[in-house]
Amino acid sequence: MAEFSYDVVVIGSGPAGESAAMNAAKSGKSVAIIDRRHDVGGNCTHQGTIPSKALRHSVDALMKYNRSAMFRAISEPRLLDFPTVMQSAQTVVNKQVTMRARFYARNHVSVYQGDAFFLDQHRVELREGDNAGDVLKGEHIIIATGSRPYRPPEVNFKHARIFDSDKVLTMTDTPKRMVIYGAGVIGCEYASIFSGLGVKVDLVNPGARLLAFMDDEISDALSYHMRNHGVLIRHNETFKKVEGKKDQIILTLESGKTIKADAFMWANGRAGNTETLNLEAIGLQPNGRGQLEVDKTYRTKVENIYAVGDVIGWPSLASAAYDQGRGASSAALEDGHSHFFSDIPTGIYTIPEISSVGENERELTEKKVPYEVGKAYFKDTARAQITGEDVGMLKILFHSETLELLGIHCFGDQAAEILHIGQAIMEQPNGGNTLEYFVNHTFNYPTMAEAYRVAALNGLNRL
Repeated sequence: MAEFSYDVVVIGSGPAGESAAMNAAKSGKSVAIIDRRHDVGGNCTHQGTIPSKALRHSVDALMKYNRSAMFRAISEPRLLDFPTVMQSAQTVVNKQVTMRARFYARNHVSVYQGDAFFLDQHRVELREGDNAGDVLKGEHIIIATGSRPYRPPEVNFKHARIFDSDKVLTMTDTPKRMVIYGAGVIGCEYASIFSGLGVKVDLVNPGARLLAFMDDEISDALSYHMRNHGVLIRHNETFKKVEGKKDQIILTLESGKTIKADAFMWANGRAGNTETLNLEAIGLQPNGRGQLEVDKTYRTKVENIYAVGDVIGWPSLASAAYDQGRGASSAALEDGHSHFFSDIPTGIYTIPEISSVGENERELTEKKVPYEVGKAYFKDTARAQITGEDVGMLKILFHSETLELLGIHCFGDQAAEILHIGQAIMEQPNGGNTLEYFVNHTFNYPTMAEAYRVAALNGLNRL
């Protein structure tokens, strides 16, 4: 057993851990990063964001091909099976691992493989893995262990036909009918993926509407288009039990309904990866979902220990995790650049995709903020007509007196990209946050970005 000392020890090499390590290394500190996998990248690269979004892109490309009148002139519509599109996703995963391993080498960050186990607030022992037995001593320690799908004990995930969002990546065939329980971000994204492959999908939602935290109009649009793609959405239904048979699963709901299908996917919640860290040795107690509480500098109740990413809960986005890692690292180093990230855009990669930043109509109405709405429908923009991606809209919420932007909501092709133009204007100080920006500046034509000009003029015409 050997002991090594570092200025900063980071546990987890996902977006949060990587940005924390890189920020500290570029500040001239000695840095070590620990991951239980042999390959860096964390859950984001191997089981979460990267594979699911790569899958989504492949399926979306297939759907575009099948509905294209031009391609119909030379070929019949095609279907691909799940293992085939998964091979494409794995190619992206491999590229990400190679790139990120190069980052650590170039910045002289020491990478250790094993399970982290706290001995005290400055020392972590590695168990299992290539570096088992080594002890890393850190002046500062940053926990970035991510999360995993929550697995209720009454569901037998060992059954070949019962999946969660990690296990589903190992699926070896394409079911004809699939039930997904949980209609949050992950459930909606996988419902889009599988329906795009021709699978009959039942999406069971414990709530009254899809993605209830989103703007109501956007949520309604998603529901319409998912149904249009063949997804059967069942609202206000709660899980009772699922039985795995040899050739099918049987889901029983509290309402008395039973649903038979070829496969079942549980997509209802995630839990922080803290159970093997021996947190009691340092006086930390995670909540019931394995998540840690932090302050505005991402510091836990232990002075030199920070936590970032999915392990601290909301918003559980890779984009936010990357910023949180940098913020925690800066706070630990006291370099003056620490920042608590709260105005975080949301990107949801359903088909079509959704993105938003700022407040929605329901929130503004409850706060009695006088606002107006500007809309641009993609079907009326030249670029969308050219590409054939004419489903969707851009929606701008702005103060009816000051014209200050209050919220941007986008639904449709490239929504997550389009959103950032509005986000940039919303962040402008000294009167720069104004709807008038979009009518006083020229946008390339034809582009999707010009939807901002159309929406702004639409909104001004309502005043």
